[in-house]
Amino acid sequence: YFVTAGGILHKAKLPGIPGIDTFEGHAFHTSRWDYRYTGGSATEPMDKLRGKKVGIVGTGATAVQAVPQLAKYAEELYVFQRTPAAIGVRDNGPTDVEWFQSLQPGWHAERVENFTRCVTGEQPGVDLVKDGWTKVNWVNTQDASSPEHRVELDIIDFEIMEEIRARVDEVIDDPETAEKLKPWYGKHCKRITFHDEYLPTFNLPHVHLVDTDGQGIERITPTGAVVDGEEYELDLIVFASGFEVTTDQHRRLGFDPAGRDGVRLSERWHDGAHSLHGILSAEFPNLLMLGIVQAGFGTNFVHFLQNSARHVAWVIEHCEGAGINTIEATPEAEEGWLMELYMAVGGMPDYSGNCTPSYYNSEGNRGPKAARNLTYIGSLLDYDGFLQRWRADAAETGEYPGARTT
Repeated sequence: YFVTAGGILHKAKLPGIPGIDTFEGHAFHTSRWDYRYTGGSATEPMDKLRGKKVGIVGTGATAVQAVPQLAKYAEELYVFQRTPAAIGVRDNGPTDVEWFQSLQPGWHAERVENFTRCVTGEQPGVDLVKDGWTKVNWVNTQDASSPEHRVELDIIDFEIMEEIRARVDEVIDDPETAEKLKPWYGKHCKRITFHDEYLPTFNLPHVHLVDTDGQGIERITPTGAVVDGEEYELDLIVFASGFEVTTDQHRRLGFDPAGRDGVRLSERWHDGAHSLHGILSAEFPNLLMLGIVQAGFGTNFVHFLQNSARHVAWVIEHCEGAGINTIEATPEAEEGWLMELYMAVGGMPDYSGNCTPSYYNSEGNRGPKAARNLTYIGSLLDYDGFLQRWRADAAETGEYPGARTT
């Protein structure tokens, strides 16, 4: 058996800015942080940045963590923004020791499942976590059942985002900067972040927000970055530009698996993914894939990994026990699963079509290949339900629904 578990946030993505390879200063991606240049470590001061002009490209989940740290040491910090981040209150606090010691065995699994229910709009009777994620996502405002319902959900969505925008006015001293830092999009368009130091950083005199009005950096030169015709001279460029998430599987794995008769995964999936549950694929016997393409996805990704790993282990154990040598999806089952994925999408295209490009909407790509490389949009628990029912049917009948075995 060959199990691929290549992860989802590991293949760094650089922006396609003209001249990016001409910069003569220092540059790195946040996931490849170069402490030899910055000095320090994850726990020690980055004192080599003193006297340096630093630019950071991106304002997503990584940048909101990096910006306050860079601001501590850089002489000048320029934050190049295409789209402002939605910054919720983090409000970290100490854990009550007595409360923790009172938890009964099984508390962790209960809490994990409850959290997933809260952030997918199921609204369980009790919110065990009660953090920013569960508050913001208590109502799923993406999938409306009617035009009237769409209006109702849009109002809820707007009110939540308006609260986030109001916080910007409360924190930022300069009104012009505050306006540029306000996220004018729906709460499901981009990953909401929670931080208490990011916004105050823009009140510091040596920190400069370079808003590109949604256009991105015009070009990079040997000495800096150009926005709206103005060049900003830089010693260091830090790319907080994220990762490839729904690009071709073989790109993200770093190799191209070979199936029956030597056919490569990139060849079989030339028009997008073909799979059953995102795990089995026709013509690739005993290949079991853990990833989000045509599979589940959730705020707590470890929950998805745990359930998927359990499923893969079950498949291997039962095939071994039943004397089965090979297992793979049938092409018919792959297309059936694709239809399930499409049905789960529901009204999402209407919502995501109004969002700016991000990995949440395949960077705005609506082509046929992107349509196959989608994730299961429904609840992570619903996705796991498909896997559980599949295992139950196989255990009861000895047949593996949608799979071909030898």
